[in-house]
Amino acid sequence: MRWKESPHAVLIALLVVHVLAHIDRNMLLAFSPQITRELALSNAQYGLLAGAVWVLSFGVMALFMGSLADRFSRTRVMAAGILIWSACTAASGAAQSFEQLVAARFLVASGEAALVPAAVSLLMEIFAPARRGTAAGVFFMGIPLGIGLAFLLAGTLGAAQGWRDTFTLLGLVGVAIALPLPLLADRRDAAATPRGEPLLRQLPQVWAALRAQRCAWLTIIGFVLVHMVFAGLSFTQLWLVRERGFDASGIARQIGGLQIVFGVLGALLGGVLGDKLARRMPGGHAGFLAALVLLCGPLMLACRYAPAGSPLFHVGLCAGFFLPLATYGPALALIQGQTPAHMRSTVTGFTMLAINLFAIAIGNALAGAAGDRLAAAGSPGALTTVLIGTDVLALSAAIFFALAARGPRLQADAAPLIAH
Repeated sequence: MRWKESPHAVLIALLVVHVLAHIDRNMLLAFSPQITRELALSNAQYGLLAGAVWVLSFGVMALFMGSLADRFSRTRVMAAGILIWSACTAASGAAQSFEQLVAARFLVASGEAALVPAAVSLLMEIFAPARRGTAAGVFFMGIPLGIGLAFLLAGTLGAAQGWRDTFTLLGLVGVAIALPLPLLADRRDAAATPRGEPLLRQLPQVWAALRAQRCAWLTIIGFVLVHMVFAGLSFTQLWLVRERGFDASGIARQIGGLQIVFGVLGALLGGVLGDKLARRMPGGHAGFLAALVLLCGPLMLACRYAPAGSPLFHVGLCAGFFLPLATYGPALALIQGQTPAHMRSTVTGFTMLAINLFAIAIGNALAGAAGDRLAAAGSPGALTTVLIGTDVLALSAAIFFALAARGPRLQADAAPLIAH
């Protein structure tokens, strides 16, 4: 148990694993020209690999893996997940057909679904309530760092070794990281520690707990709506090239750089400022989240109308990269703080399922369909209209955060075992 007495070391280790997860997740995108050419994949097949195959597996399995993390050792659940996704990342490098790559990617997503629910629950236990948002924010820096490093590795190591050897190497790194994790005994191993129920019995309890905590479910709705920014980001490069006249290769590099810089800043500052300002702001973390959306949302909307290359244009782009990551720390700290300890991983898994289903899968599909319909109708700014729509939906999250801020600020049912 002594390893939990070093919460910052645990946080750094989890951040490293989270970065690796997003490197493995985004390698398909980083090597998309080479993979689609060698396996003769159509655009539709590639779209399924990058979208539906991943989202459906990750979303559903996050709920299942979350329930396992509430019942059993979180470190062992994470270790099993890392082994699964790493072995299947290596298997992706050996794929000879679309069907083989679908199977490998499906299992990569299933394995990665084990990480976030278990890791967030663990962080909520070993950090005091006043620092949970910061801890979650640092952990979710893994998203922009992993995305950026995936493209960097593809352009450096991948250029020399090829995509197959790069996938194999990443898989071996993951296996090496996973092997020592089961040696770290988690409190879930203790017979006297309350555990979650099997999934089918846990789900009604989770639903009842969320219904009883008005602030928690309002925050989850707002958190999902904020992720409509990601649906918009899927079309941002197309918008900049087709309707704003930017060079495709040049704007791709700029988007990559801005996403890393402002994504990392968002995750870090959102967590740190959320914890500090929540003590002073009405509504605590929920009030901070509402203010954050009201600050960034109008800038994002203004970007759609501002002249290309103007200061307001660039500020709005940066706000779009900053906002979604900045909500992770305060939102999860608030949700987890109102969730009983024996169902925190399941609630996180439910939240990830809602985000992936409604914002990522359905949001991307509707945005794409709307863009096609507007273009077919002769609209000269079809993608601009689509992005305004995703921005407005993201901005509407402020309503739910503000409603959550009006409710009572409840504490978790169980205090953390170690408060640092």
